[in-house]
Order: sequence, then structure tokens, then C-alpha cells
Amino acid sequence: MDVVVSKDMVEKIANVLDTELLRGAGADCTLLVDRGGNLIATRGDPANLDVVALAALSAANFGATAEMAKLIGEEDFTLLFHKGKNENMHFTSVGSGFILITLFGKDVALGVIRLKTARVADDLGPILGG
Repeated sequence: MDVVVSKDMVEKIANVLDTELLRGAGADCTLLVDRGGNLIATRGDPANLDVVALAALSAANFGATAEMAKLIGEEDFTLLFHKGKNENMHFTSVGSGFILITLFGKDVALGVIRLKTARVADDLGPILGG
């Protein structure tokens, strides 16, 4: 799927990510990537993180998990969660071609992140043409 991302689209994406996930849920950083691993937008403080590498690895992780889903008879898994000692990662599918990655600390509730990412996915759909 080829999507041309205009300046106007990037501004709308940034606004949605800022409002819902960074200010609304307490996330440290959010990234929107396509399923090919290309970074579309990033907001927040990536804390000296190589966001381009994270985008590529996250897309590969999501793709591998999609294949595992098929092995057990599922069409796809729509979200992934990785819990660390201090930092957590939440991945959710946005439409058929994008992945929203949210980094958040141990003091932020996973339920809040899940609720907010669901809203963000709904808000980003029309912007991304989905």
C-alpha cells in the first residue's frame, strides 16, 4: 500500500498523538510507522532512542506476530505489549497499513494506554485514508 503523507497530514497526526497519548495518557513517546518499517511520525521524548531502528524492528516484530496468529487460526493480532523493568511498549494496528508504537513508564497504567490508543487508531483512520 502506497500512501503519500502530506505536511497537512503530518500536522494532523502530530496533533492526535500529542493530545491523546502524550498529554492524555502520560506516554513518553509515540511513533507511527507503516508495516514496512518506515517512520511516519514521532512525538514526545524518545530519550536518545534510534527511532528509525525501532520503527523497522517493530514492523518486523508485528509481522512475525501476525504469522504466529495465522498458525493458531487467528487472522491477526491487533495489539502487542512488551513490559520492561522501567519502560513498556504498546503496539497497535492502525488500519491495515500502520502501527502505532507507544513507549511509557512503569507508573502509567496499561489500561489507560489501551483506551487512548484505541481512540487514536480511530482518529488516525480518516487522516491516513483508512
